[in-house]
Amino acid sequence: MIDLASVSLGKVRYNSPWTQVVILGFVTFCSVGMYSAVNNLGAGGTRDTQLNDMASSVLYGVFAITGFFAGSINNVLGPRLTLSLGTTGYSIYIGGLWAFQVHGTRWFLILAGGILGFSAALFWAAQGAIMMSFPLEKDKGRSFAVFWSLFQLGTLVGSSIALGIEAHSNLPSVSTGVYLAFMIIMLTAIATSWLLLPPHLVVRGDGTVPLLEDAIGPRQEFHEFVQLFKDYRLLALLPMFFSSNYFYSYQGAITAFLFNGRTRALTALLTGVGSITGAILIGLVTDQLPFHRRTRALCGLVVVLLMNILVWSGGLGFQVKFSRTDELILGGHRPLDWTVHAAAGPLILLMAYYLADAMYQGLAYYVMSALSNDPFKLARMAGYYKGLQSAGSAVSFGMDAVKTPFLGELLISWLLLLVSLPFCAWVIHTIRETNYVVEGTVEVDTTSDVRNNSNAATEAVVMTEIPHMGGEKTLSLA
Repeated sequence: MIDLASVSLGKVRYNSPWTQVVILGFVTFCSVGMYSAVNNLGAGGTRDTQLNDMASSVLYGVFAITGFFAGSINNVLGPRLTLSLGTTGYSIYIGGLWAFQVHGTRWFLILAGGILGFSAALFWAAQGAIMMSFPLEKDKGRSFAVFWSLFQLGTLVGSSIALGIEAHSNLPSVSTGVYLAFMIIMLTAIATSWLLLPPHLVVRGDGTVPLLEDAIGPRQEFHEFVQLFKDYRLLALLPMFFSSNYFYSYQGAITAFLFNGRTRALTALLTGVGSITGAILIGLVTDQLPFHRRTRALCGLVVVLLMNILVWSGGLGFQVKFSRTDELILGGHRPLDWTVHAAAGPLILLMAYYLADAMYQGLAYYVMSALSNDPFKLARMAGYYKGLQSAGSAVSFGMDAVKTPFLGELLISWLLLLVSLPFCAWVIHTIRETNYVVEGTVEVDTTSDVRNNSNAATEAVVMTEIPHMGGEKTLSLA
């Protein structure tokens, strides 16, 4: 049997954090990326916006509840098993959309939403732990950029598949062939997730490893879970986490309202381009600027604030031109086709929305990853983040399901974003330049071939304490 941790190709090591983040990105590419491509079609590619809102409300409601505990589940089961379980719900949900399109089965889509809510919470807790804890502190912004770009590349490829199938169709919703193609791709993610290494076999470029064990006991995990809610910084980030996906219901609703099936497929492709661009930009700001970490984070916050003011101001100017009840919009009858001149403006706007979204998500992940390097703690933070994020989504999809005016949905979404950023700025002011001194690092014996030998991270070693400034201690393997 091949020892994957010992595999290398030139300077590229299988057991490096970057390789693991890339693999994680491809797992997400095949699962969440395909789901996002469908979601970006508006109403899941159907014409029944209300049913999609109901299913999404159930999805995010279950996600919100499970999310708070998902980090603890990850810490007990380990990230590989948690991630594998987390991928299963996505194909089931696409199957629900397929069943509705073919047989008109409404109840199964709602049930599938609940199943996906549970599994997605597990997925994102494992994802957060891997993406935020494996890389070095100086690489955490770019780690998000790489992961998010691969994730959104899945959205891009999925949207291209949908666009290719729908290019010559004038139907108001997408065909069942789109769902079949996505289901096949999603099922591969279950197997691909097992290509990730256990955390103790991952060796960073400086010779440190994320941790020495892959899981902790339930009793210890419960104690640490309770401590999570005593951290005032996470309470201050609550508005940011709650609002981070709130706007998706509005953007999906206007996509379904404005466009026919093939134009919605084009919209999904363009939003993928916007997301990749935004992820790269925020990764460069948070990692590459020649400032201290706190200053880089504040620069990222200012860029996110300006981008959201610019994009959402444009969205407001566009939204005042029509309402939910209008049949004649932008000088033509809806649904609009991409051949109509009036479709160009909203297509660009929706791409800009997702560019701003990626930058906002990137800032949230960067701030969390700057608070700790402990993968167990970061898994709990990721679960807390996704739980609150999903609670916001459940509320927003519930609002859309009762036909809240588009203008009201836009204003609430924008206000939540703006209110959250001052609280985030306050948390950024508490960020240390490094957490290695406070939390310690675990080093692999430098006489071992750590870059090519997976056993170097687990061989018998002696734990020693090394004093640092302020009496803090770190662990070394000697």
